[in-house]
Formats: sequence, C-alpha cells, structure tokens
Amino acid sequence: MSFYRRGSARFVQGWALILSVLMFSSSALSQQPVVTSELKIADTPAADLNTGKSLANSFPSTIVSRYFDPLQGTSSIDLVRRALTTNGELTAARLDIERARARLRQAGLRPNPTIDFEQTTGRFTGSAGEVETSIGVAVPLEMGGKRRRRSELAQAEFEAAEAEIADRERRLANDVRATYAEALASLRELEITQNLNEIDVQTTRFVQARVNEGESAPLELNLLRVEVDRLRSRRALVEGKLQAAILRLKSLTGTPVDELLRLNEDLNAPPLPSPPSSVESAVEIALRTRPDLRLARLTEEVAQAGLRLARAEGVPDITPFSKYTVSRSAFDDTPVGVLTDRDKLLSFGVSVGIPVFNRNQGTKTEAALAIDQAKRRREFLEHVVRTEVQSAFARYEAARAAIATYDQGVITRSNENIRAIRAAYQIGEFKITDLLTEQRRLVDSQREFTEALSEQYRALADLAAAMGTPIK
Repeated sequence: MSFYRRGSARFVQGWALILSVLMFSSSALSQQPVVTSELKIADTPAADLNTGKSLANSFPSTIVSRYFDPLQGTSSIDLVRRALTTNGELTAARLDIERARARLRQAGLRPNPTIDFEQTTGRFTGSAGEVETSIGVAVPLEMGGKRRRRSELAQAEFEAAEAEIADRERRLANDVRATYAEALASLRELEITQNLNEIDVQTTRFVQARVNEGESAPLELNLLRVEVDRLRSRRALVEGKLQAAILRLKSLTGTPVDELLRLNEDLNAPPLPSPPSSVESAVEIALRTRPDLRLARLTEEVAQAGLRLARAEGVPDITPFSKYTVSRSAFDDTPVGVLTDRDKLLSFGVSVGIPVFNRNQGTKTEAALAIDQAKRRREFLEHVVRTEVQSAFARYEAARAAIATYDQGVITRSNENIRAIRAAYQIGEFKITDLLTEQRRLVDSQREFTEALSEQYRALADLAAAMGTPIK
C-alpha cells in the first residue's frame, strides 16, 4: 500500500511539474510575437524548435538579441546599397571611369603645331659679316583618319570601363548577400542551440531534484550535464562564426568595426526577386543583361577599334611648314669700302614620311590577334553564364524541395517525438539516454534544415547575380 502511495505521489509530482512548465511556456510565448519562420515546442519556456522561427523578441535577454532586431536591424538590401556607396575598393575602381573619360577627351585633340627658331652666324668661322635669322611654323596633318580612330578606341574603352564597374557592383552585391545568408544561418543555429541549452538547464534542475530524492541515479544527472556543456561549447563556436560573418559584412560595406550591426531578415524568406518560371528564361535574361558579358563584347569592340587605329597609323602624316628668313652679309674689301646686303625670304614646304621599313606591321598583327582572343573569351563566358544560371536554378529548386520536406515532415515529427519522450521521462517511463538521443537527432535535423534554408537563400542570390538582375 505504501509502495502504491509513493508511486502515485511520484506520478502526480511529475505531471504537476509538466503542467507548471507548460503554463510558464504559454505565458512566455505570449509576451512577444514570433519574428521569423515557424518553430514551436509548446512544453519549453525558452525555445520554439519546430520550423525555424526566431524568438529573440520573446526573450530579449538571450544571446540572440545581440545580433537580431526585427525593427531596428539592417536588411541585406540596405547593406548592398551601403556597400555600393562606401566600399573602398569599389570607390577606387570607379576612378577607372574618370581615367577612361580623360583618355576619350585626349583622343579627340589635334596634334600641336611647332615653331622653329634658327640663328646662323659666321663670327666663329672667319665670316663675321654673315648673319642669318629664321623662324618657321609647322602644322602636322594626321592622315588616314587617325583622330577618328583614336576617338573610337577611347569611346569603346570608356564603355568597357563602365561595364567593368557594373560587374564589380554585381559581384560585390552577391558577396554581401552570401555573407548575410551565412550570418542568418549562424544566427538560426545559435538560437536553436541557445534555446535547447536552456531547456537542458531546466531539465537538469528537475533531474537534480530526483537525484536528491533518490529517485534517479547520479549517472543520469552527469549525462545531462555533459549534454549541457556540449551545447554550450557548440553555442560558442556558432557565435564565433556569426561574429565573423558580421565583421565580413562590415568590411564589405565600409562600416566601422565598432558600429553595432544587427540583422532583421528571415532566412526562409529572402527579399530577392522571384526567379523566372523556367531556366531557359533565366538564361535568356542573363545573356542580355550580364555586365561581364557586356564587358566581353565591348572588349571585342575595343580590339576591333585597335586594329582600325593600327591600320590608320600605318598611313604617313603630312606636315606643311613655312619659314621666314632674314639674312645679312657684309663685304669690307671693296674699292668703295664696306658694303652690306640684307635679304628677306619666305619659304614653304611639306614633310611626308616614307613608310619603307615601319608600316606598323607588328601592331596590326597584335590587334588582329587581340580580336580573336576577345572573341574566344566572349564565347567561353557565354558558356560560363549559361552554366552558372542553370546551376543556381537547379540549386534553388533542390533547396526549395528539401525545405518543403523538412518543414512538412522531419522537423514536426522530431519535435513531437522529443515532446513525448521528455514528458515520458519526467514521469519515469524513459531513460535520460533516450531523451538525449532524440534531442541530438532533433539538433541534427535542425542543422540540416538550416543548411537547406541557407542554400535556398544563397542559390536565389546567386541566381540573381548570374542573371545580372539590376541592383535596387
């Protein structure tokens, strides 16, 4: 009879503790709205582990609130805009456009005329009376359309510089989005680990009470404490990854290291344009809008303009010139004394180079090879663009399918299992090892689910970059 009473008392005590935990959980979860995806374990006061929803607002004192703020946090779109404005490397690279604009202006200038001044004297050769002064002007005339060809080449180089900067912006925006996705993945894993650690700490108190009453073996408490320490270690590692990702974001966006940067996005709903309905449409958009592909085409035009300029430079220039000369002669051995003679002369002429040895053969050959090289690079890049779009599209579709499977089956069932095992353990129906095994299985499932969410985010960002979607 006494055994029956002791067992009944233990049973009632266990269920009373479960009900108190459930009541505390309900009151805690009702304080603040859910922030990100959908994630619930109703029997825990410090976590919601169903499908990924953040509860940083429900527990502002948790470690997650240091890195997440749904209201004051910064989105990936804001960071991309900031990076395009303040990134030091991009700012320096934009000066290439100004340099190309200066070369374009220089290419349209005509060659300068030249002025020659000449003084001739016979004082040092025994003819002191012989003096001649002349001044001449020469105006080079470029033949073969050299100035026009130079301008065409400089214009093509200017457009190529603009395309290169646009491609740098595309790659920088993708780096920011990828790093933001990495930070969100670390944030989600940190939240899950933190919440699960809090659950285990609370369970430790329950097991400690049972050990003190002699109802559980001390080994169970030690096993649970090992799990608590393991999760604490994992939490520190994940937080380090999160801090590294945030520092990388600050570096990309030119944000001071000491400035606070919190995230505010949902890993399950990236704020990126929806992908096209088919991969063929995505490839067609990429071939039309990718700035690096436009750069490859412009590089081909630059090479063609270079060949035209090389041919034009093979045509000799003509330099008309004019010279005004004043000469004075003195004769001192004449019968009538010293006689002087003064002459004024105006001469004209034309100087023409003779292309006998140098007809710009090497430059022409080099320019022709540059055209072939640019054409092959452009063809290869077109193939690369198609591959990148197809790869990103396939990754996005696979990640979306994986998320649907996890969301609808794996995570939900894992949470139901751990709820049941935790409740059964608290009334003595399961061992602590059963609870820890199922809990680790849930952690693994959540980690894989996080990887799927992160892969979907990155794949969508890579697809937008692969298509050359304009940055807003």
